[in-house]
Amino acid sequence: MPSNNTSISVTGAQKPEVTESDDALNLTSSGDVIHFTPNATRSLVRKLDIRLVPFLALLYLLSFLDRTNIGNARLFGLEADLGMVGLDYNIALAVFFPTYVLAEIPSNILLKKFGAKIWLTAIMVIWSLIVLAMGFVSNFSGIVIARAFLGLAEGGLFPGVNYYITMWYKRHECGLRMALFFSAATAAGAFGGLLAAGIGRMQGLAGRPGWSWIFIIEGILTLVVAGGAYWIIVDSPTKASFLTDSEKQEVERRLKEDRRSLADEFNTIYIWDALQDWKIWLHMLITIGVYTPLYSVSLFLPTIVRNMGYSKEHSQLMTVPPYVIACIITIGAGYMADRMETRGLFMLGFSLLAIVGWVMLVSTGIPGVQYTGTFLATAGIFPLVPVGVAWNGNNIGGTLKRGVGIAMHVGAGNLGGIIAAFIYLPKSSPRFISGHAALIGMICMTFVLSLFMTIYLRRENRRRDIWAAEHGMAPSDYTQEQIELERTKGDNATFFRYTV
Repeated sequence: MPSNNTSISVTGAQKPEVTESDDALNLTSSGDVIHFTPNATRSLVRKLDIRLVPFLALLYLLSFLDRTNIGNARLFGLEADLGMVGLDYNIALAVFFPTYVLAEIPSNILLKKFGAKIWLTAIMVIWSLIVLAMGFVSNFSGIVIARAFLGLAEGGLFPGVNYYITMWYKRHECGLRMALFFSAATAAGAFGGLLAAGIGRMQGLAGRPGWSWIFIIEGILTLVVAGGAYWIIVDSPTKASFLTDSEKQEVERRLKEDRRSLADEFNTIYIWDALQDWKIWLHMLITIGVYTPLYSVSLFLPTIVRNMGYSKEHSQLMTVPPYVIACIITIGAGYMADRMETRGLFMLGFSLLAIVGWVMLVSTGIPGVQYTGTFLATAGIFPLVPVGVAWNGNNIGGTLKRGVGIAMHVGAGNLGGIIAAFIYLPKSSPRFISGHAALIGMICMTFVLSLFMTIYLRRENRRRDIWAAEHGMAPSDYTQEQIELERTKGDNATFFRYTV
């Protein structure tokens, strides 16, 4: 075998057999060791991608579609039929987010306790029923109550899936998978516009308005997918029936090697470690500066485009191309960030691109320039979400602390949804200059804090490298016994290095 082959050691009754399919991947057995060649490892990762990522992306597509479809429903008479005036629509948007945020940290803790199969399926069934019920509300109070419960039900999905991804992939493989997962949000924007344009034509069917059918059909669609989720979602690599015994062992070995055997057990001390880590709190501020413009454009893009002078049907269709471009760029950014094993530079670059897009929206009333600005704005803001989550997750040591830290990160970002609900006010229509300007300020905050974090992490890695050189303790030189002594220290362990 080549000297750079990876291997796993297996003893006793748990020793996996080398099958014919293993032989095809150049796996060999020598004593109690199964060797994975680079080709075999790539094949294993592809198998994980095919089995896990598409369904996770579908879940988030439906989740994002169900929380933002109110923006499409608005163009089909929602406000008039429910007697909504003034800021009522903005309030209906905002009530989703406080309950969404409250659910995130407890949800990740419960996911760790009960497993993804049970927990993600349960919350999906609940939120699909709520969306379906939204199609039958008859007044403003009804839509507000439904949106509040929808936030509570949906709150666990995004942080839960991002945490779930880290349970299968190495740190510098997570970015692309998170980008593929989150790209579903951009697909939801495109698909939602097309779907709403078609469903809206059902106006009057069974005596129900077009906006009602948007909620009913999309709720049923989510419920159908939820029906199969329990049998598709797998709790952990050790329970994955689609993997051979040797593949299960290799997934576990790769994670152990990548995380340097940091703590994996459930212990409340790691929850407190996350709550006391200032770096996570800084990431929370960075994320507020991302999610506020992201939700603003997701909730109001149909309105913004219609105010450029287009019909409601044409406006729905014109929201599709910006999302398609954003989807492609989001996936590309995740791939390149993983390949380069860096995050900060991508945060800075895409922040600048988003700023340029919103400057084009605020600086002129020319429809062509404004519409071009929506392409740059979405192409800049959407990639920041998976890159930012991966950046924070990469730099949190220990499974439970990472789960809580990701939930804190995403939860803070979703507080930006409350702000977003009041960014574009009716009195600022049709140009929404104050709203665009506020979002430029939020993205500038993200840029500055990302720059600070990039500089800090680079210096901290350098400080640890100097200490290691002085003490003859390079990370690669640690014995398993030395690693075990620091396993509860998480990212404060002397062998841990941050992703910059």
